[in-house]
Formats: sequence, C-alpha cells, structure tokens
Amino acid sequence: MTALDGIRVLDLTSVIMGPLATQALGDLGADVVSIEAAAGDTNRIMGPGPTAGMSGTSLNLLRNKRNVCLDLKRPEARAAVRRLLATCDVFVTNLRPGPLDRLGLGYDAVRAVRPDIVMCRAHGWSSDGDEGDKPAYDDVIQAVSGIAHAFQLRDGVPAMAPTLVADKVAGMAITQAVLAALVHRARTGAGQFVEVAMVDALQAFTLVEHGCAAIPEPPLGSAGYPRITTPDRRPFATTDGWIAVLPYSTDNYRELFREGGRDELLDDARITSARRRMAHAGELYAIVAEIVATRSTHGDILYYPLSENVHRGGILRVSKAPARDVSERLVEQARHAARQILNRFDYVGTLAVEFFQIGSGESATLVANEIAPRVHNTGHWTIEGAQTSQLENHMRAVMGMELGSADPIGCSAMVNIIGDEPRK
Repeated sequence: MTALDGIRVLDLTSVIMGPLATQALGDLGADVVSIEAAAGDTNRIMGPGPTAGMSGTSLNLLRNKRNVCLDLKRPEARAAVRRLLATCDVFVTNLRPGPLDRLGLGYDAVRAVRPDIVMCRAHGWSSDGDEGDKPAYDDVIQAVSGIAHAFQLRDGVPAMAPTLVADKVAGMAITQAVLAALVHRARTGAGQFVEVAMVDALQAFTLVEHGCAAIPEPPLGSAGYPRITTPDRRPFATTDGWIAVLPYSTDNYRELFREGGRDELLDDARITSARRRMAHAGELYAIVAEIVATRSTHGDILYYPLSENVHRGGILRVSKAPARDVSERLVEQARHAARQILNRFDYVGTLAVEFFQIGSGESATLVANEIAPRVHNTGHWTIEGAQTSQLENHMRAVMGMELGSADPIGCSAMVNIIGDEPRK
C-alpha cells in the first residue's frame, strides 16, 4: 500500500510547475488523471525523446499518470470533466482565475460537484494583487523574486539561474499544500481551496538566507547572504578536474591548511569563529582554491597523504565532492540511486506501462508509469497499428466511463504507440 493509495487527482496543469507537483503525488501512489489540450503539453517538445511528441522532459513529468485530451471549449468536454471531478479527491490546475471561471471550473462550481474536494489553483501571482490574472513565466518570477539580483550581488550583473527554479519550487509548494489539505480533510471531513502563487513561493525560498540583515525592522543592512554571494564560492579547479570543498569549522580549516603546507594560517583570526569565517568567506575560499589546485580530484584530495594526524584531526569531516556535469552519466547515476527500474512492462490495451521500484526490500513501493499519450488536434480518432475501439476504451476507462458508452467526451487525440511488443 502506498501513502496516497485510493486518492484520485485530476491534473489540469501544463508545462513544468503543475506537472511536477502532480508527478510527486503520483510517485506517492495517487491515481493521477492528466488532461491535456488539443495541441499537447509544451513539455512534450522540451528536448529530444524516444519519439515525436514524447520528450525526455515529458516522460519524466508525466510518469505515473493517465492522460486524456479534452478540448474544454466544447460543452461535452466540460461535462466530462465535471463527471470526472465527482470521482476525484484532489483537483490541481494552473489556469488563471479568469479562464478557469469562464470554463465553469472555479472552486464554487467544483465543490458543487464534489463537496469535500481539495482544490489547488496555482499561477504566477496572488489573486488578491494587481497582477492576479496576468500570465507569468519562470524568467519573470526569477526576476521579481530576487534570484536575478542574487547573481548581481555575486557577479555585478543580474542573471537567471540555469534551471527552472521558480517552476520547480512552486511545484513543491503545490505538493505540500495538497498534502496538508488532505490531512485537514482526513481530520475534519471538509475539503479546502488552496492557492499557490509562484512569486510568493520563490520569494519565500530566496529570503530564507538572503533576507539576512534586511529582515529585522528597521533593517540592519541590505539583503544578501555574503558567504553565498562571494564570487569565490564555487567548485575549485584541481590538477585534473573540479571539486567542491567546504571546511566548516576551525578544526576543518586548520587540518586543510596543515595538509596544504600553510602552517602560517593555523592561528589565523579569520577562522577562529563562525562569524569571522562568514565575514571573510571570500578570502578563505581563495586560499582553499590555492591548496586544492595542487591536488587531484580522483586522488581523493583531502585524504592524501593519509596520515594518522590527518585522520584524528577531523579532515575526514570536511565536506567535499567532485563537480559533475549535467550529463548522461549524472542522469544515469541519479536514476539508479533513486529507484531500481524493473525490466518489466505490462500493457493496457496498446499502451505500455513501465514499473518503477522505489526503495528496496520490504520498504519497496511499486508504482505504475504509463507512457503518456501523444496528442494531436486531428479532430477524429486515428492511430497506426491499433484499433479505434482500443483507443476509445482507454480514454473512457481513464475518464471512469462505461466502456462502449455513447456519451460524447469531447476528445481529439492520437495515442503514440511505442511498439507492439513489450520492450526488453
């Protein structure tokens, strides 16, 4: 049994933020039904994948979900969503308040169908502000939340983090909000409406350390955590690569200086207290860089030569790790570290279902990863190598409708079949 076994989630989200949040719910065992627009989710074209309309990004974000395509401009599609909502515990959407209300999917309309539902609406700006119904994207939210300015504090010019940090932080906030609302429902029997604004989530995330002296009232200084914003805080070059090293205590610094032949620094005032180490972080990091530059990444820089004195002195407690690139090797390592991929595929009609094992032994959790449909606005059911009835039955099964029913559901889609035989 999984943590969210028996919880059904209707996912009306797109791109990164919402799909990441519902991916996490699916990983925890929820039955996630994802609705895509006629043109398909943007994440389907975010980079290459095994086939057209299935990027590596989409295969990751759409795992553990069942997908259907609905044109919500059509009355029968909206009716199908309402029928589906009646069976759901959670409704997550990143549609803005105006468009959502025009579709008849605001909170009042949704809870009329399912009174105890947990509804989470997530978008760029808080609905009670002037920007409430305006669109927002990761770049914009990084700028207004202080991320771009943090780069300016370090480099002299503002920049964007080379990752979709706003989308991902907000996605995690959505997951937390939904889980908290489900706990509330379990205790009280009452559903909840929850709003997550990207800008609020990322501002809170940024201010954890960068609020710093600006948090007190009146402020004691400007925002920005100096140890983080020094340009000397970075992976250090070795003789054959790069490595991240962080001496964190007086003893750590002394052992590193001794190992690097810098005995004149053993009693340096800059390392004698946490406050002084923070105040002089840039200078100390520059000295670390000089020592590290003479050693090999692969030769275990901090442990060589491995003397009894070094071992007893605590140098092994210095935090260090090789700096890796975002490469195939890192992806493969992360994949196998987080979960064992079982070489097993089952089929739902013609759709492959991949299983992942989370954990190991008695704690292992088996969750299904259905390869999501590729969506095209064809206006009719077309599929190569499969029967129309199979596709219709799949869509109706996902929607919780009787197989063979004549009720229209307003779908326009084509499923991308990944093969007639299970992959080995």
